[in-house]
Amino acid sequence: MLDRAHRGDILGALGTVPMFDTAPRLSVAAKLGTFLAIMGPGLVVMVADEDAGSLSVFAQAGENYGLKLLWLFLLLPVALFVNQEMVARLGAVTGAGHARLIFERFGRRWGFFALGDLLVLNVVTIVTEFIGVALALGYFGVSELVSVPLAAAALLAMTASGSFRRWERIMYVLVAVNFLAVPLLVLSHPRGGAVARSFVPGFSGRIDSTNVLFVLALIGTAVSPWQLFFQQSNVVDKRITPRWLKYERADTLLGTLVFTLLGIATVMACGFAFADTPFHGAFVDAGTIAHALSVRLGPAAGALFALALLNASIIGAGVITLSTSYAVGDVFGIKHSLHRGWRDAPRFHGTMAGLTAVAAAIVLVPHAPLGLMTTAVQALAGILLPSACVFLLLLCNDADVLGPWTNGRWLNAAATLVVVVLLVLSATVTITTLVPGVPAELLLVGLTAAGCLGLLVVLAVSLRGRKPTRHPLRGARLNWTMPRLESLPQPGRTRARMFGLVVLRAYVTLAALLLVVKVVLLTMG
Repeated sequence: MLDRAHRGDILGALGTVPMFDTAPRLSVAAKLGTFLAIMGPGLVVMVADEDAGSLSVFAQAGENYGLKLLWLFLLLPVALFVNQEMVARLGAVTGAGHARLIFERFGRRWGFFALGDLLVLNVVTIVTEFIGVALALGYFGVSELVSVPLAAAALLAMTASGSFRRWERIMYVLVAVNFLAVPLLVLSHPRGGAVARSFVPGFSGRIDSTNVLFVLALIGTAVSPWQLFFQQSNVVDKRITPRWLKYERADTLLGTLVFTLLGIATVMACGFAFADTPFHGAFVDAGTIAHALSVRLGPAAGALFALALLNASIIGAGVITLSTSYAVGDVFGIKHSLHRGWRDAPRFHGTMAGLTAVAAAIVLVPHAPLGLMTTAVQALAGILLPSACVFLLLLCNDADVLGPWTNGRWLNAAATLVVVVLLVLSATVTITTLVPGVPAELLLVGLTAAGCLGLLVVLAVSLRGRKPTRHPLRGARLNWTMPRLESLPQPGRTRARMFGLVVLRAYVTLAALLLVVKVVLLTMG
């Protein structure tokens, strides 16, 4: 008869992690098997982040700016991993979704603000996914009146079975198809020397508010609020506990690397394909990218990009609708799990069906500026992200919620830096929209200096005083989970904290409204 350690090794190698299994993973095969069993939430959320909007913005970066923005891919993965590691930790330790934690720890008013931001952003983002479907199948001559309804039906079918494992396997297939960006890069005949030089930061030419808006959109494609809500709830739905958190971190890291690889491949493919051609700087939308690649690199390249766009649209729409249903279920206390089918959780699946129908209907409106709309949605994600990051940071420093799993000081510093960068970029877009004559270069330098000064103040406050005492439970934290959420003492609500949240909310609202104004002006101009 096998002892517990050997039984754990074999079960881990088979890719199953039963609840009674507490044996350590002693062999490489067992560790790999356990990783494959835990893998999913991090990989899926990152590859879904390579959705229609991201693919369109990355293609636009390559077509309009060549390789000049590749250096951002040295920074984006750091911001992406830091945020997603925090939500994965929150999900594993608390067993609660992100929306529920915000409601319980900050109150209904702030909870509805966060949920409202998510719903607005998710609806318009799902619209961009259906735009991607229409453009992708339009390349092959399929009418959007046919492609959009078919895609909507496919999305609902993916989650209707009530089987988490079946849904996850479908996601893995879509993840694999996203690697079409790699052969597309090969067809563009990349040159190593040009790639190496491109990782030196900076635009060539004048920096104006439109350029800053595009960089903000590029960041918004990498880190978006829906990702926070999705991964935390998906970790809970997959029943991952603190014992398996190191595997979930590895899953998140793998997803980050895949996202970065595919993003770089897309930018490089379009950068090399359109350099020194009439197509350079002439981006309209992702559909024109497919046709231009067909002209420059041959029909195979155009078809590859169109298929990649279709796949990215499907996986993105599927995950974003799911993140919305998770959040709504968290807030209103309804059944919300992929383990439940339509009969067992009708409102959970009904929320996904309603969002899908609304987004599909919007896409069918004729003569909409699809390319600009896609870029604007990604920029909106960048504007709303600081607010989501602040809630995330406060939750990850709440000792009642995370106990020995709270953030370290340097992780707080890295997360704060992400918020500062986003605020600087969104403030530049906001101010240049209000006062068009302000030089964007000087404004960007001034705001960056102010942001760095603010970050130094935060670091000084964080590092001041003695080294904190070791948490009494830190040595046994693998077995620590949050007590019942309702039983936790209410967090202290200082005037300074409330003032900061109010100011941030007012600024984010103003910035979002002015983004709409800027998009309208760009459409008219």
